[in-house]
Amino acid sequence: MRSLKLILLLTLLLFLVLPNLQIQALSSQEERAALEEELKELEEQIAQYEKDISKTQQEKNTLQNQIYILKQQINKLNLQIYQSNVMIGDLGLQITDTQTSIDETSLKIEESKDKLSSLLRSIYEEDQRSLVEILLAEPDLSSFFDNLVALEALNKKNQELLANIKSLKSYLEGQKQTLDTEKQDLERLVTIQTLQKQESETTQKDKDYYLQLTETQYQKYLQEKGEVEKKAVEVRARIFELIGVPEAPTFGEAYEIAKSVERITGVRPALLLAVLTQESNIGKNVGQCYLTNLKTGAGVNIRMGAAVNNVMKPMGLNGRRGDVDDFLKITAELGRKWNETPVSCPIPSVGGYGGAMGPAQFIPTTWMIYKDKIAKITGQAANPWSIKDSFLAAALYLADYGAAKQIYNAEWKAAMIYFSGTTNTRYRFYGDSVMAIATNYAKDIETLEKAG
Repeated sequence: MRSLKLILLLTLLLFLVLPNLQIQALSSQEERAALEEELKELEEQIAQYEKDISKTQQEKNTLQNQIYILKQQINKLNLQIYQSNVMIGDLGLQITDTQTSIDETSLKIEESKDKLSSLLRSIYEEDQRSLVEILLAEPDLSSFFDNLVALEALNKKNQELLANIKSLKSYLEGQKQTLDTEKQDLERLVTIQTLQKQESETTQKDKDYYLQLTETQYQKYLQEKGEVEKKAVEVRARIFELIGVPEAPTFGEAYEIAKSVERITGVRPALLLAVLTQESNIGKNVGQCYLTNLKTGAGVNIRMGAAVNNVMKPMGLNGRRGDVDDFLKITAELGRKWNETPVSCPIPSVGGYGGAMGPAQFIPTTWMIYKDKIAKITGQAANPWSIKDSFLAAALYLADYGAAKQIYNAEWKAAMIYFSGTTNTRYRFYGDSVMAIATNYAKDIETLEKAG
């Protein structure tokens, strides 16, 4: 009777507790799904901000170039205005000198006119004298005629001088008019150049204003992008916290492990985190199959309960040691039950076998190559289901294939070999995906470093 009551009590407890566990698991899954959707939106926003920043930067560069050209035009106009003003000053001096010469020539003309008038009066007076007056006034008739000839010669010379002076005055007046016209043209040119300068200065001020607006907009985009990136880091960290594996780290903890591994292997944390994210979401998914048949390597899907072939390369396949042999040895050394230890299921689209172990998804035969190296570094037995050992093993493998160079092509190649053992472009989706994730993680790490 007591046993029956106990059974009923346990049944009741299971009835009450299991739904709560299911609801909690469902809630966790829903939250992860919501966060992953939010993260996708945040990454799209970041990409849009990057486009806006790039566009704004181009606009800034264009405005800066235009402002530079305007400044050069203004400098050129300043020089031209200065040159024109110098020429105007020189012309002013020439005009003044010419006017002085004209004035002096006019005085000479007046003096010549006076002298000519005096000579003409003398000649007229001589012509008006009678023969009796001439005979009485002059000692002889020849003296009268000599005097008259002299007066005529002087009159002719004065008339020639007067004509030359008038010609000079006319020439000087023409020169002055030409200089006045040239001066007026230069003054008009200076006026036009001054207006052009003012217009260029106004345009420059306008562009300076727009450049300031563009700079403000540029800084605003940068700030908003930084805020979105920070939010993306927080969302990724929360996703890590919801992984659901006891040893699975937060993003910050995973980064600290990756940093310590970098000092040993030279593989940068962003790449290592990207590979482990691609492999198991840093421990979230360490395998969905159990091995059940050592001879054939068949197993069962943990969730579905369905039989699965090629879970692991069986023992003694083609006379060679299979993955099953090493898997049994690894689980025995760590005290794990081989048929209750999850491993990866085979991927139909890729072909081959499953059987990858732990967060780093090492095939048993590959793990055997690295386990002694790991044990030597850590000082304890290597465990493929340990987060820290997985980080170290993955980094050692990536380093062996060139990832320590920390350049894109070398890291991409190492990631490809990690996945398929080759760089066959059939699997390039994996390498491209890892590098894209690594780029995002590099930004997250930068944010963490600044915040820390």
